[in-house]
Amino acid sequence: MRVEHNISFKLNGKPITVKCPPAYTLLEVLRDQLQVTGPKEDCAKGECGACTVLMNGQPVCSCLVLISQAENSDIITSEGLERDGRLNAVQKAFIDHGAVQCGHCIPGMIVSASALLIRNPRPTKADIKNALSGNLCRCTGYTKIIAAVEDATKKRRV
Repeated sequence: MRVEHNISFKLNGKPITVKCPPAYTLLEVLRDQLQVTGPKEDCAKGECGACTVLMNGQPVCSCLVLISQAENSDIITSEGLERDGRLNAVQKAFIDHGAVQCGHCIPGMIVSASALLIRNPRPTKADIKNALSGNLCRCTGYTKIIAAVEDATKKRRV
């Protein structure tokens, strides 16, 4: 017998309730039940950052968060960063700088960078590298990604 619970939280600003086993991960629920595809499963160990979301304003690896831990939380995915159909500064800067190659890691990178700019609107290059240190990219070499985040600090529409 599979035990399921109703779990309520806000997702990208909207209240939501899902019924699922409490041991499912937040990532499983986002992708499989809610069809939110920004967060990606890659390592399933919290080492790559591809599944990064904001949980109550803090970047977390959604593959490590049990859905039961998300009860009453405010979850923001890369999809929830745009406002009124407009990309936030980080999303726009990633496009402008060509910081996207395969795209697998990009939602997590953008969420982590956006969280940094919310906490620290004027980060140094070292701050940016530190904030992105939990996000692995196998394609770009990080140069364009870091340049994009630096540019986003100037535009500050996070």
